[in-house]
Amino acid sequence: MYQNQRQSPVSPRRTKTVSIVIPTYNEAENISRLIEAIKDNLPSGIFTEIIVVDDNSPDGTGKIVETYTQNNNNSATKKSSLQRQDQKQEQNVLEINSNKNCSVKVINRENRNGLIPAILQGISSSGGDYILVMDADFSHSPENIPRMIEELLHNPDQIVVASRYVKGSSVVGWPVKRKIISRCANIIARYVLRLCNITDPMSGFFAFRRHLIENVTIDTSGYKLLLELLVKVNGGNTRVREIPYTFTDRQSGRSKMDNGVMIDYIKAVWHLYRYGQKSKQTTEQNKEKRKSILFLSKAGRFFTIGASGLLVNYVISYLLSNGILANLWYVQATGIGIICSITSNFFLNKAWTFEDRNFSARHTLRQYGLFFGMSSIGAALQLAILYFLVESADMKYEVSLILAVAIASMSNFLLNKKWTFREKVWG
Repeated sequence: MYQNQRQSPVSPRRTKTVSIVIPTYNEAENISRLIEAIKDNLPSGIFTEIIVVDDNSPDGTGKIVETYTQNNNNSATKKSSLQRQDQKQEQNVLEINSNKNCSVKVINRENRNGLIPAILQGISSSGGDYILVMDADFSHSPENIPRMIEELLHNPDQIVVASRYVKGSSVVGWPVKRKIISRCANIIARYVLRLCNITDPMSGFFAFRRHLIENVTIDTSGYKLLLELLVKVNGGNTRVREIPYTFTDRQSGRSKMDNGVMIDYIKAVWHLYRYGQKSKQTTEQNKEKRKSILFLSKAGRFFTIGASGLLVNYVISYLLSNGILANLWYVQATGIGIICSITSNFFLNKAWTFEDRNFSARHTLRQYGLFFGMSSIGAALQLAILYFLVESADMKYEVSLILAVAIASMSNFLLNKKWTFREKVWG
Protein backbone atom coordinates (compact mmCIF):
# COMPACT_ATOMS: atom_id res chain seq x y z
CA MET A 1 0.00 0.00 0.00
CA TYR A 2 1.26 3.47 -0.86
CA GLN A 3 1.78 5.58 2.23
CA ASN A 4 2.42 9.28 2.04
CA GLN A 5 5.73 9.73 3.83
CA ARG A 6 6.19 13.26 2.66
CA GLN A 7 9.64 14.74 3.08
CA SER A 8 10.52 18.24 4.22
CA PRO A 9 9.30 21.01 1.94
CA VAL A 10 11.25 21.41 -1.28
CA SER A 11 11.00 25.17 -0.99
CA PRO A 12 10.03 27.72 1.64
CA ARG A 13 7.16 28.68 -0.62
CA ARG A 14 4.34 26.18 -0.26
CA THR A 15 2.48 27.07 -3.44
CA LYS A 16 2.91 25.63 -6.90
CA THR A 17 5.56 23.04 -6.11
CA VAL A 18 6.07 20.18 -8.57
CA SER A 19 8.05 16.95 -8.15
CA ILE A 20 9.18 15.21 -11.35
CA VAL A 21 9.86 11.51 -10.68
CA ILE A 22 12.10 9.67 -13.15
CA PRO A 23 12.75 5.93 -12.60
CA THR A 24 15.99 4.77 -14.23
CA TYR A 25 17.91 1.63 -15.03
CA ASN A 26 20.96 1.81 -17.30
CA GLU A 27 20.22 5.31 -18.61
CA ALA A 28 23.78 6.66 -18.36
CA GLU A 29 23.67 7.91 -21.97
CA ASN A 30 20.55 9.99 -21.39
CA ILE A 31 20.19 11.16 -17.81
CA SER A 32 22.43 14.26 -17.74
CA ARG A 33 21.01 15.60 -21.00
CA LEU A 34 17.48 14.88 -19.77
CA ILE A 35 17.95 16.85 -16.54
CA GLU A 36 19.28 19.81 -18.53
CA ALA A 37 16.37 19.58 -20.98
CA ILE A 38 13.85 19.49 -18.14
CA LYS A 39 15.41 22.58 -16.55
CA ASP A 40 15.26 24.39 -19.88
CA ASN A 41 11.52 23.69 -20.12
CA LEU A 42 10.35 24.45 -16.59
CA PRO A 43 7.66 27.12 -16.35
CA SER A 44 8.55 30.24 -14.40
CA GLY A 45 7.13 30.92 -10.96
CA ILE A 46 6.98 27.23 -10.00
CA PHE A 47 9.46 25.48 -7.74
CA THR A 48 10.39 22.07 -9.15
CA GLU A 49 12.36 19.15 -7.79
CA ILE A 50 13.69 16.46 -10.12
CA ILE A 51 13.88 13.07 -8.43
CA VAL A 52 15.85 10.33 -10.17
CA VAL A 53 15.15 6.88 -8.71
CA ASP A 54 17.89 4.53 -9.88
CA ASP A 55 17.74 0.76 -9.49
CA ASN A 56 21.45 0.22 -8.91
CA SER A 57 22.24 0.53 -12.63
CA PRO A 58 25.37 -1.37 -13.68
CA ASP A 59 26.23 1.47 -16.08
CA GLY A 60 26.50 3.92 -13.17
CA THR A 61 23.42 6.05 -13.86
CA GLY A 62 23.05 6.94 -10.18
CA LYS A 63 26.69 7.98 -9.86
CA ILE A 64 26.36 10.16 -12.94
CA VAL A 65 23.46 12.04 -11.34
CA GLU A 66 25.43 12.47 -8.12
CA THR A 67 28.39 13.88 -10.05
CA TYR A 68 26.09 16.07 -12.09
CA THR A 69 24.46 17.62 -9.04
CA GLN A 70 27.81 18.20 -7.34
CA ASN A 71 29.35 19.87 -10.38
CA ASN A 72 26.25 21.93 -11.01
CA ASN A 73 26.23 23.12 -7.45
CA ASN A 74 29.92 24.02 -7.47
CA SER A 75 29.43 26.15 -10.55
CA ALA A 76 26.31 27.83 -9.22
CA THR A 77 27.15 28.40 -5.56
CA LYS A 78 29.73 27.51 -2.94
CA LYS A 79 27.01 26.68 -0.44
CA SER A 80 26.70 23.03 -1.40
CA SER A 81 25.02 20.64 0.98
CA LEU A 82 24.77 16.87 0.98
CA GLN A 83 21.91 15.30 2.93
CA ARG A 84 21.79 11.60 3.83
CA GLN A 85 18.42 9.98 4.60
CA ASP A 86 17.86 7.45 7.40
CA GLN A 87 19.69 4.21 6.57
CA LYS A 88 16.69 2.25 7.88
CA GLN A 89 14.89 3.16 4.67
CA GLU A 90 17.58 1.18 2.81
CA GLN A 91 18.11 3.96 0.28
CA ASN A 92 20.84 6.45 -0.51
CA VAL A 93 19.62 9.98 -1.16
CA LEU A 94 21.73 12.82 -2.46
CA GLU A 95 19.95 16.16 -2.69
CA ILE A 96 21.26 19.49 -3.85
CA ASN A 97 19.69 22.81 -4.78
CA SER A 98 20.94 23.70 -8.26
CA ASN A 99 19.18 27.05 -8.28
CA LYS A 100 16.42 28.85 -6.46
CA ASN A 101 13.65 27.36 -8.65
CA CYS A 102 14.82 23.79 -9.13
CA SER A 103 16.53 21.02 -7.14
CA VAL A 104 17.83 17.62 -8.17
CA LYS A 105 17.71 14.50 -6.00
CA VAL A 106 18.87 10.94 -6.68
CA ILE A 107 17.62 7.89 -4.82
CA ASN A 108 19.95 4.91 -5.16
CA ARG A 109 18.00 1.71 -4.55
CA GLU A 110 19.92 -1.41 -3.65
CA ASN A 111 17.80 -3.82 -5.67
CA ARG A 112 15.76 -3.72 -8.87
CA ASN A 113 12.27 -4.82 -7.86
CA GLY A 114 9.89 -3.19 -10.29
CA LEU A 115 8.97 0.09 -11.92
CA ILE A 116 5.93 0.91 -9.77
CA PRO A 117 7.82 0.50 -6.46
CA ALA A 118 10.54 2.79 -7.82
CA ILE A 119 8.00 5.48 -8.70
CA LEU A 120 6.24 5.15 -5.36
CA GLN A 121 9.55 5.50 -3.52
CA GLY A 122 10.24 8.67 -5.50
CA ILE A 123 6.81 10.04 -4.62
CA SER A 124 7.29 9.19 -0.94
CA SER A 125 10.59 11.07 -0.95
CA SER A 126 9.17 14.08 -2.77
CA GLY A 127 7.89 17.32 -1.34
CA GLY A 128 5.84 18.71 -4.21
CA ASP A 129 2.11 19.31 -4.16
CA TYR A 130 1.96 17.97 -7.71
CA ILE A 131 3.64 14.86 -9.13
CA LEU A 132 4.79 14.34 -12.71
CA VAL A 133 6.08 10.93 -13.83
CA MET A 134 8.16 10.41 -16.97
CA ASP A 135 10.74 8.09 -18.53
CA ALA A 136 14.44 8.83 -18.89
CA ASP A 137 14.97 7.77 -22.50
CA PHE A 138 13.65 10.97 -24.20
CA SER A 139 10.56 9.16 -25.50
CA HIS A 140 8.74 11.63 -23.24
CA SER A 141 9.81 15.05 -24.44
CA PRO A 142 10.48 17.63 -21.70
CA GLU A 143 8.88 20.21 -24.01
CA ASN A 144 5.48 18.86 -22.96
CA ILE A 145 6.04 19.51 -19.25
CA PRO A 146 4.85 23.18 -19.21
CA ARG A 147 1.51 22.33 -20.79
CA MET A 148 0.97 19.35 -18.49
CA ILE A 149 1.64 21.49 -15.42
CA GLU A 150 -0.58 24.26 -16.76
CA GLU A 151 -3.48 21.83 -17.29
CA LEU A 152 -2.99 20.37 -13.82
CA LEU A 153 -2.94 23.77 -12.13
CA HIS A 154 -6.08 24.73 -14.05
CA ASN A 155 -7.92 21.69 -12.64
CA PRO A 156 -5.99 20.04 -9.77
CA ASP A 157 -8.54 17.23 -9.35
CA GLN A 158 -7.80 15.66 -12.71
CA ILE A 159 -5.06 13.37 -13.99
CA VAL A 160 -3.19 14.92 -16.91
CA VAL A 161 -1.98 12.30 -19.38
CA ALA A 162 0.33 12.78 -22.34
CA SER A 163 -1.37 10.49 -24.85
CA ARG A 164 0.07 8.70 -27.85
CA TYR A 165 -3.34 8.02 -29.36
CA VAL A 166 -5.49 11.10 -28.87
CA LYS A 167 -6.06 13.28 -31.93
CA GLY A 168 -2.95 15.25 -32.82
CA SER A 169 -0.46 12.77 -31.34
CA SER A 170 1.93 10.39 -33.08
CA VAL A 171 4.44 7.59 -32.48
CA VAL A 172 7.84 7.78 -34.16
CA GLY A 173 10.45 5.03 -34.46
CA TRP A 174 8.44 1.98 -33.42
CA PRO A 175 8.43 -1.14 -35.64
CA VAL A 176 5.09 -2.64 -36.67
CA LYS A 177 5.39 -5.38 -34.05
CA ARG A 178 5.76 -2.88 -31.19
CA LYS A 179 2.85 -0.77 -32.46
CA ILE A 180 0.58 -3.83 -32.59
CA ILE A 181 1.52 -4.89 -29.06
CA SER A 182 0.89 -1.38 -27.72
CA ARG A 183 -2.48 -1.08 -29.44
CA CYS A 184 -3.59 -4.49 -28.18
CA ALA A 185 -2.54 -3.64 -24.63
CA ASN A 186 -4.54 -0.42 -24.79
CA ILE A 187 -7.63 -2.17 -26.15
CA ILE A 188 -7.48 -4.82 -23.42
CA ALA A 189 -7.09 -2.21 -20.67
CA ARG A 190 -9.85 0.05 -21.95
CA TYR A 191 -12.48 -2.62 -22.52
CA VAL A 192 -11.70 -5.20 -19.84
CA LEU A 193 -11.25 -2.56 -17.13
CA ARG A 194 -13.96 -0.27 -18.55
CA LEU A 195 -11.63 2.73 -18.95
CA CYS A 196 -13.72 4.51 -21.51
CA ASN A 197 -12.62 8.04 -20.60
CA ILE A 198 -9.06 7.70 -21.90
CA THR A 199 -7.34 6.64 -25.14
CA ASP A 200 -3.94 5.79 -23.65
CA PRO A 201 -4.23 4.19 -20.19
CA MET A 202 -0.78 2.65 -20.73
CA SER A 203 1.00 6.01 -20.87
CA GLY A 204 4.03 6.42 -18.63
CA PHE A 205 3.95 10.23 -18.95
CA PHE A 206 1.36 11.77 -16.62
CA ALA A 207 0.82 14.22 -13.78
CA PHE A 208 -1.54 14.45 -10.82
CA ARG A 209 -2.09 16.21 -7.52
CA ARG A 210 -0.49 14.40 -4.60
CA HIS A 211 -3.71 13.95 -2.65
CA LEU A 212 -5.17 11.72 -5.39
CA ILE A 213 -2.84 8.86 -4.46
CA GLU A 214 -3.09 9.19 -0.70
CA ASN A 215 -4.71 6.19 0.99
CA VAL A 216 -4.77 4.23 -2.28
CA THR A 217 -3.45 0.67 -2.16
CA ILE A 218 -1.01 0.09 -5.02
CA ASP A 219 -0.38 -3.65 -5.17
CA THR A 220 -0.09 -4.95 -8.74
CA SER A 221 3.04 -6.43 -10.30
CA GLY A 222 2.52 -4.37 -13.43
CA TYR A 223 4.75 -1.66 -14.78
CA LYS A 224 2.19 1.11 -15.39
CA LEU A 225 1.19 3.11 -12.32
CA LEU A 226 -1.33 5.15 -14.33
CA LEU A 227 -3.40 2.05 -15.08
CA GLU A 228 -3.83 1.30 -11.39
CA LEU A 229 -4.64 4.91 -10.53
CA LEU A 230 -7.36 5.02 -13.20
CA VAL A 231 -9.02 1.95 -11.70
CA LYS A 232 -8.67 2.75 -8.00
CA VAL A 233 -8.73 6.52 -7.51
CA ASN A 234 -12.24 7.79 -6.73
CA GLY A 235 -13.73 4.44 -7.68
CA GLY A 236 -12.46 4.77 -11.23
CA ASN A 237 -14.30 8.05 -11.79
CA THR A 238 -11.40 10.49 -11.74
CA ARG A 239 -11.47 13.05 -14.51
CA VAL A 240 -8.75 12.63 -17.13
CA ARG A 241 -7.30 15.34 -19.37
CA GLU A 242 -5.32 13.98 -22.31
CA ILE A 243 -2.94 16.10 -24.30
CA PRO A 244 -1.36 14.99 -27.58
CA TYR A 245 2.37 14.59 -27.96
CA THR A 246 4.89 12.87 -30.23
CA PHE A 247 6.26 9.69 -28.68
CA THR A 248 9.76 9.06 -30.01
CA ASP A 249 11.43 5.70 -29.51
CA ARG A 250 14.69 5.82 -27.60
CA GLN A 251 17.77 6.77 -29.62
CA SER A 252 20.27 5.38 -27.10
CA GLY A 253 20.23 2.74 -24.41
CA ARG A 254 18.23 -0.47 -24.47
CA SER A 255 14.46 -0.95 -24.29
CA LYS A 256 13.11 -2.57 -21.11
CA MET A 257 10.26 -4.30 -23.01
CA ASP A 258 10.51 -8.09 -22.79
CA ASN A 259 8.32 -11.14 -22.19
CA GLY A 260 8.46 -10.56 -18.44
CA VAL A 261 6.90 -7.13 -18.87
CA MET A 262 4.08 -8.61 -20.97
CA ILE A 263 3.39 -11.29 -18.37
CA ASP A 264 3.35 -8.69 -15.58
CA TYR A 265 0.89 -6.62 -17.63
CA ILE A 266 -1.50 -9.55 -18.06
CA LYS A 267 -1.29 -10.28 -14.31
CA ALA A 268 -1.95 -6.64 -13.50
CA VAL A 269 -5.03 -6.45 -15.74
CA TRP A 270 -6.44 -9.61 -14.19
CA HIS A 271 -5.75 -8.30 -10.69
CA LEU A 272 -7.40 -4.95 -11.44
CA TYR A 273 -10.36 -6.68 -13.06
CA ARG A 274 -10.89 -8.74 -9.92
CA TYR A 275 -10.44 -5.61 -7.82
CA GLY A 276 -13.20 -3.92 -9.79
CA GLN A 277 -15.52 -6.89 -9.36
CA LYS A 278 -14.95 -7.03 -5.59
CA SER A 279 -15.46 -3.29 -5.27
CA LYS A 280 -18.77 -3.50 -7.06
CA GLN A 281 -19.91 -6.36 -4.87
CA THR A 282 -19.19 -4.44 -1.67
CA THR A 283 -20.42 -0.98 -2.71
CA GLU A 284 -23.25 -1.73 -5.13
CA GLN A 285 -24.97 -4.86 -3.83
CA ASN A 286 -28.25 -2.99 -3.52
CA LYS A 287 -28.04 -1.73 -7.11
CA GLU A 288 -27.62 -5.02 -8.97
CA LYS A 289 -30.80 -4.47 -10.96
CA ARG A 290 -29.56 -1.28 -12.55
CA LYS A 291 -28.90 -1.74 -16.25
CA SER A 292 -25.29 -0.68 -16.08
CA ILE A 293 -24.50 -3.10 -13.26
CA LEU A 294 -26.32 -5.95 -14.96
CA PHE A 295 -24.42 -5.28 -18.15
CA LEU A 296 -21.03 -5.18 -16.41
CA SER A 297 -21.87 -8.25 -14.35
CA LYS A 298 -22.71 -10.30 -17.42
CA ALA A 299 -19.75 -8.92 -19.31
CA GLY A 300 -17.52 -9.96 -16.42
CA ARG A 301 -18.94 -13.48 -16.43
CA PHE A 302 -18.66 -13.72 -20.22
CA PHE A 303 -15.01 -12.67 -20.25
CA THR A 304 -14.21 -14.94 -17.31
CA ILE A 305 -15.59 -17.84 -19.30
CA GLY A 306 -13.73 -16.48 -22.30
CA ALA A 307 -10.54 -16.78 -20.28
CA SER A 308 -11.26 -20.47 -19.71
CA GLY A 309 -11.95 -20.78 -23.44
CA LEU A 310 -8.62 -19.11 -24.10
CA LEU A 311 -6.94 -21.82 -22.04
CA VAL A 312 -8.83 -24.59 -23.84
CA ASN A 313 -8.03 -23.03 -27.21
CA TYR A 314 -4.37 -22.49 -26.44
CA VAL A 315 -3.69 -25.91 -24.91
CA ILE A 316 -5.41 -27.86 -27.70
CA SER A 317 -3.86 -25.73 -30.46
CA TYR A 318 -0.40 -26.04 -28.91
CA LEU A 319 -0.62 -29.80 -28.42
CA LEU A 320 -1.80 -30.36 -32.00
CA SER A 321 0.81 -28.11 -33.60
CA ASN A 322 3.92 -29.13 -31.67
CA GLY A 323 3.94 -32.89 -32.16
CA ILE A 324 2.59 -33.82 -28.73
CA LEU A 325 -0.82 -35.00 -29.94
CA ALA A 326 -0.25 -34.28 -33.64
CA ASN A 327 1.92 -32.22 -35.92
CA LEU A 328 -0.65 -30.14 -37.77
CA TRP A 329 -0.13 -26.81 -39.52
CA TYR A 330 -0.64 -24.12 -36.88
CA VAL A 331 -3.74 -22.73 -38.66
CA GLN A 332 -5.38 -26.19 -38.70
CA ALA A 333 -4.50 -26.77 -35.05
CA THR A 334 -5.91 -23.40 -34.10
CA GLY A 335 -9.14 -24.16 -35.97
CA ILE A 336 -9.70 -27.30 -33.92
CA GLY A 337 -8.87 -25.39 -30.75
CA ILE A 338 -11.45 -22.77 -31.68
CA ILE A 339 -14.24 -25.36 -32.11
CA CYS A 340 -13.49 -26.93 -28.73
CA SER A 341 -13.39 -23.57 -26.96
CA ILE A 342 -16.63 -22.38 -28.63
CA THR A 343 -18.45 -25.50 -27.40
CA SER A 344 -17.26 -25.17 -23.81
CA ASN A 345 -17.96 -21.44 -23.84
CA PHE A 346 -21.53 -21.96 -25.08
CA PHE A 347 -22.66 -24.26 -22.29
CA LEU A 348 -20.94 -22.22 -19.57
CA ASN A 349 -22.41 -18.95 -20.84
CA LYS A 350 -25.88 -20.46 -21.23
CA ALA A 351 -25.93 -21.74 -17.65
CA TRP A 352 -24.00 -18.99 -15.83
CA THR A 353 -23.75 -15.73 -17.78
CA PHE A 354 -27.27 -15.62 -19.25
CA GLU A 355 -28.88 -18.01 -16.72
CA ASP A 356 -30.91 -19.82 -19.38
CA ARG A 357 -32.32 -22.95 -17.77
CA ASN A 358 -34.12 -24.20 -20.89
CA PHE A 359 -32.01 -27.14 -22.05
CA SER A 360 -34.55 -28.72 -24.38
CA ALA A 361 -32.88 -30.23 -27.42
CA ARG A 362 -34.47 -27.95 -30.02
CA HIS A 363 -33.92 -24.76 -28.05
CA THR A 364 -30.35 -25.65 -27.12
CA LEU A 365 -29.40 -26.67 -30.67
CA ARG A 366 -30.81 -23.45 -32.08
CA GLN A 367 -28.84 -21.41 -29.56
CA TYR A 368 -25.69 -23.45 -30.18
CA GLY A 369 -26.00 -22.81 -33.92
CA LEU A 370 -26.36 -19.08 -33.35
CA PHE A 371 -23.58 -19.05 -30.80
CA PHE A 372 -21.32 -20.95 -33.17
CA GLY A 373 -22.15 -18.56 -36.00
CA MET A 374 -21.49 -15.44 -33.95
CA SER A 375 -18.34 -16.91 -32.52
CA SER A 376 -17.20 -17.86 -36.01
CA ILE A 377 -17.08 -14.17 -36.86
CA GLY A 378 -14.66 -13.71 -34.01
CA ALA A 379 -12.82 -16.86 -35.07
CA ALA A 380 -12.32 -15.51 -38.57
CA LEU A 381 -10.98 -12.32 -37.07
CA GLN A 382 -8.72 -14.36 -34.80
CA LEU A 383 -7.26 -16.36 -37.69
CA ALA A 384 -6.69 -13.22 -39.75
CA ILE A 385 -4.87 -11.51 -36.88
CA LEU A 386 -2.90 -14.66 -36.08
CA TYR A 387 -1.78 -15.10 -39.69
CA PHE A 388 -0.75 -11.45 -39.94
CA LEU A 389 1.23 -11.48 -36.70
CA VAL A 390 3.07 -14.71 -37.55
CA GLU A 391 3.70 -14.14 -41.26
CA SER A 392 3.97 -10.35 -41.55
CA ALA A 393 4.98 -9.12 -38.11
CA ASP A 394 7.28 -12.11 -37.50
CA MET A 395 6.00 -12.68 -33.97
CA LYS A 396 6.25 -16.01 -32.17
CA TYR A 397 3.22 -18.25 -32.66
CA GLU A 398 2.57 -18.66 -28.92
CA VAL A 399 2.45 -14.89 -28.31
CA SER A 400 0.48 -14.24 -31.51
CA LEU A 401 -2.10 -16.84 -30.50
CA ILE A 402 -2.75 -15.18 -27.14
CA LEU A 403 -3.16 -11.71 -28.70
CA ALA A 404 -5.40 -12.96 -31.51
CA VAL A 405 -7.74 -14.89 -29.20
CA ALA A 406 -7.97 -11.98 -26.75
CA ILE A 407 -8.91 -9.43 -29.41
CA ALA A 408 -11.39 -11.64 -31.24
CA SER A 409 -13.25 -12.62 -28.06
CA MET A 410 -14.26 -9.02 -27.39
CA SER A 411 -16.75 -8.98 -30.27
CA ASN A 412 -18.41 -12.23 -29.21
CA PHE A 413 -20.10 -10.91 -26.08
CA LEU A 414 -22.27 -8.26 -27.71
CA LEU A 415 -23.17 -10.43 -30.71
CA ASN A 416 -24.23 -13.38 -28.61
CA LYS A 417 -25.99 -11.25 -26.02
CA LYS A 418 -28.11 -9.65 -28.72
CA TRP A 419 -28.82 -12.51 -31.14
CA THR A 420 -28.20 -15.83 -29.39
CA PHE A 421 -29.74 -15.19 -25.97
CA ARG A 422 -32.18 -12.47 -27.08
CA GLU A 423 -31.18 -9.82 -24.56
CA LYS A 424 -30.87 -6.09 -24.92
CA VAL A 425 -27.34 -4.98 -25.56
CA TRP A 426 -27.40 -2.57 -22.60
CA GLY A 427 -28.90 -4.14 -19.53
